[in-house]
Amino acid sequence: MASLCLSNPTFATPFLGKKISFRGNSNKTYAFVQLRRTRCAVDTPLGGNVPNFPRTRVWDPYKRLGVSRDASEEEIWGSRNFLLQQYSGHERSEESIEAAFEKILMASFQHRKKTKINLKTKLKKQVEESPPWVKNLLSFVELPPVDVILRRLFLFAFMAGWSIMNSAEAGPAFQVAISLAACIYFLNEKTKSLGRAFIIGFGALVTGWVLGSILVPNIPSILLHPTWTPELVTSLVVYVFLFLGCTFLK
Repeated sequence: MASLCLSNPTFATPFLGKKISFRGNSNKTYAFVQLRRTRCAVDTPLGGNVPNFPRTRVWDPYKRLGVSRDASEEEIWGSRNFLLQQYSGHERSEESIEAAFEKILMASFQHRKKTKINLKTKLKKQVEESPPWVKNLLSFVELPPVDVILRRLFLFAFMAGWSIMNSAEAGPAFQVAISLAACIYFLNEKTKSLGRAFIIGFGALVTGWVLGSILVPNIPSILLHPTWTPELVTSLVVYVFLFLGCTFLK
C-alpha cells in the first residue's frame, strides 16, 4: 500500500474540490503553466525594462546633462549622445535630455552673438576716438568676404611660387606684369573706375618695389636661398602690396 501511494501520488485541494493526479494530467499542467507565463508577459507594461532618467526634473540644463558650465562643445555633445543611448526607448527621458541640450545650444548661440556685437561696438568706439588722420586712412579700407580674400591670396601666392621656380631661368618681370594687371582688374571691378584702379595698382607696385629695394639689402644672406636674386625678393614684396591693394583698399 505504501509503495502504491508513492508510485501514484495524489493531492486533494480545497480550491478545486477534487483530486489532481500528476500522472494523467502532466500535459495539462504544463499547458497551464505556459498560459500563466504568457499572461504575465502580456501584462508587463511597455518599456518596463527601460531605465528612467533620474534628472528629468532638474531645472539647470548643465546639471541635467551632467556637465559643467565650462564644458567644451565636444563634452556637451558626448554627454548628450551617451545619455540618449543609455535611456533609449524611454520617451520622456529622451525628451528631457534633448530639451536640456537645446537650452545649452541656445544659450551658447546668444553668448556668441552678444560677444560679436560687443566686439564690433568696441572697434567702432575705438575708431571714433582715434585721431583724424587714422579716420581718414581707415576710410579707404574695407574688409571683403573671406572667400574673396582667399581667392586673391591664392592668385598672388601662385605668382610668387611661379617666380621662385623660374628664378634660375629669367627674372620675375612677366609675373609682376600679370599680377599688376590682375590687381587693376579687381580694383576696377570694385571701384567701377578704371583711372582709380590704375592709380591704386601702380601705387601698390611702386610702394612695394621701393620698400623691397630698401629691405632686401638688410636681410641676412643666410636667410635667403642662394639662387634668389635681389630682384626676385623685391618682387615677392611687390606681390604682397598688390594683394593688399586690390583686396582691402576701396
